[in-house]
Amino acid sequence: MNSLKETSSLSSLESKTQKRSSRYQLPSLGLRRSERQILLFVVDLLLLNTALVLSLALRTNLLPPVADLPAYSKWFLTLSVVWLAVAAVFDVYNLARAASSTHSAAAVSLAAVVASLTYLAIPWFTPTQQNRTQGFLFVLAAVALLATWRVLYARLFVQPAFQRRALVVGAGSSGRDLAQALQDPWAVQDANPFRGTGHILVGFVDDNHALQEAIVADLPVLGTSEALLPLVNRLAVDEVIIAITHPHSIQPALFEALLDCREQGVPITTMTTIYERLTGRVAIEHASRNLELAAGQDETLFRRFHDSVKRLGDLAGAALGSLVLLLFIPLVALGNALASPGPLFFRQQRVGRGGQPFMVIKFRSMIPNAEKGHGAIWARRNDERITPFGRLLRKTHLDELPQVLNVLRGEMSLVGPRPERPEFVQTLSQSIPFYRARHCVRPGITGWAQIHQDYGDSLAGAKEKLEYDLFYVKHANLYLDTLILLRTVSKVLGLRGR
Repeated sequence: MNSLKETSSLSSLESKTQKRSSRYQLPSLGLRRSERQILLFVVDLLLLNTALVLSLALRTNLLPPVADLPAYSKWFLTLSVVWLAVAAVFDVYNLARAASSTHSAAAVSLAAVVASLTYLAIPWFTPTQQNRTQGFLFVLAAVALLATWRVLYARLFVQPAFQRRALVVGAGSSGRDLAQALQDPWAVQDANPFRGTGHILVGFVDDNHALQEAIVADLPVLGTSEALLPLVNRLAVDEVIIAITHPHSIQPALFEALLDCREQGVPITTMTTIYERLTGRVAIEHASRNLELAAGQDETLFRRFHDSVKRLGDLAGAALGSLVLLLFIPLVALGNALASPGPLFFRQQRVGRGGQPFMVIKFRSMIPNAEKGHGAIWARRNDERITPFGRLLRKTHLDELPQVLNVLRGEMSLVGPRPERPEFVQTLSQSIPFYRARHCVRPGITGWAQIHQDYGDSLAGAKEKLEYDLFYVKHANLYLDTLILLRTVSKVLGLRGR
């Protein structure tokens, strides 16, 4: 009877898959996340450079013969570098956004306008401007080509033929959290079924007999470990994801079934790896007591090189920031004097690298003695303690500017986890696994959590913030630091502080 029910469930799933695939009869390519981003990037660059060539060919006499194009490579190289920076600011390689035609077209169009205008303003490295029509045509062609391509990508490359079909082993909390992360409510809009990541979850395998034929996170439990390899073959599964929090609890039968799949060339991936890759966060609730999984990075030569270069960058950035700070001090002093007389600066104890306390420096944005009578509390949305001028400081993030002095003193970095108050650290360390692991690096003025999340003003928000922070601790490198700084520019320009 169970065999008949399983066959019926599989047949129903295959029927649904065939209906989803009927719109486009294409070969199954199963593009990985990195392959999708590379595809987007390569085509974007080709189209941008095509727009430049078109504008030169139609409105100027500057375009050299094809044989001489290498001599003018600086034009195209400069355009590529400008696009890289602008694309990072506008987050155009976010696969969830790229899989939505409206979000993707809007973001890439704005990025194309900014990139092309910036490019036209660079002398010597770009073609001479012979007339206004040339520049207008370049901007128009860049926007039209990139927006059209992104709409095509959003409609075509989210189709099942280009998705990686994944089967999840384990229908417990780890499996449910993974499925929910891939099926976020916002992500189902506008042709974006699974956050644009390239994954289709076809169902679960679990040895708990009470879960057989159950529906977990809108996905069916298709069988036990005995059916794993037949399911993989029958459903054309591209990847098996192990969603088991404690790997030592894997039974011999399941282990053998996983080896059978690997022997057939099917990739085996853990839930924590997939979760990190797709969300940019460490799944701390499912890392058990594995410190390396949650926040480990070996003290390699590359890591030491990164730390040295980062410190030099911190000193250079903080020196420049100090000059900007001097320019803003009179303006902020005047604004505070008019709106809420009191001290210009606000000093507060925070926890830094190695758990050592230090005094962070900010422009005061709250009324004097804001915590008198009730002690330390999280800053809230529409916090009544914030002054009208202080709200402007927070919107523009100017209140953070004096922290360049903390960077010069070596207490902070430009990029890193935001430092927390000792009162909150004590509470959060007892409630959230691995919380203290974020103290193994210098805290930062901005960080991976800040560009992805608003203020973590609750225990749940602090947990999500920690997942982002630990992702940075694990994967810190110069590229990630640069990306965070560029995204911070976008957030500041969007006035998304509070």
